[in-house]
This record gives sequence, C-alpha cells and structure tokens, in this order.
Amino acid sequence: MAIAMVIFTLIGGIVLSAQSSVNGTLSRKAGTIETTLFTFITGSLFLALIILFFGQGNILAIMEAPKWQLSAVFLGVAYLLLTVIAVPRIGVIATNIGTIIGQLITGMIIDHFGWFGGLEIHIDGKRLAALAFMLIALYFVYKSNKRVKEERA
Repeated sequence: MAIAMVIFTLIGGIVLSAQSSVNGTLSRKAGTIETTLFTFITGSLFLALIILFFGQGNILAIMEAPKWQLSAVFLGVAYLLLTVIAVPRIGVIATNIGTIIGQLITGMIIDHFGWFGGLEIHIDGKRLAALAFMLIALYFVYKSNKRVKEERA
C-alpha cells in the first residue's frame, strides 16, 4: 500500500505541474483572478458529482469542525492564485520548485514542533542540507529561465 501512495503522490505532482501550466496560459487570456475562480467553480462541480455518486462521509460535519480548520479553504485559494500569477512570469519548474521549498520550510517547522497533532521530528543537518540543495536548484533554474527569456526578447 505504501508504494501505491508514492505512485499517487507522483501522479499528483504530474497533475499539479500540468494544471499550473494550463492555468498560467489561460490567465493571459481570461485574467488571473478569473482563471482561479473558474478552476475552483469547475472543481467544486466535479467534486459535487463525485460526492453525489461515491461520497461516504458526512459533508455537514464541516459545520462542527473547529473554525481554524476551515482556514484551509483560504490557503488553497491563495496557493492557486499565487501559482497562476507566477507561472507566466517565471515558468512552471521555477514555480514548482519555489512551491516545494515553501512546503519544505513549513513542513520542517510543523514537524519540529509537532503542530496539528503530527509527529514531532526535529530539524537536523540532513533536512537543512536538503533545503539548501533545493534553494540552489531554484537559483539555477531561475537564472536559466531568465537568460532564455532575455535571449528571446
């Protein structure tokens, strides 16, 4: 089952990159906020159909959740909006590496303190080294993208 989860996350990464690219292109024609809204409306309708036919939970339980947990919807909107803004300007790979670095930093802090009921996994040299390599990768990708953009201009 663990291998299936790794495969699912890889597929999720593929889908996320494709979505970022398509949304970035669409935003040039339709607008950034409009593209973000279209994505969420379409996604909501699609998920409503999935819930209608396959849902097994209790959607009304959302009303009983602690209010801080509902903040996730705003975080999702902010993520998508920022991605739609970034992709046309710095490219898909630079946007995705920046996203991953943000996830790594936040994940390390959350793990370090065991926030939100998670495991407490302290920041160590290996984790900091991984972060440093990601920052180096972002630097080289960004510089390469900038050079190519200047050559085309």
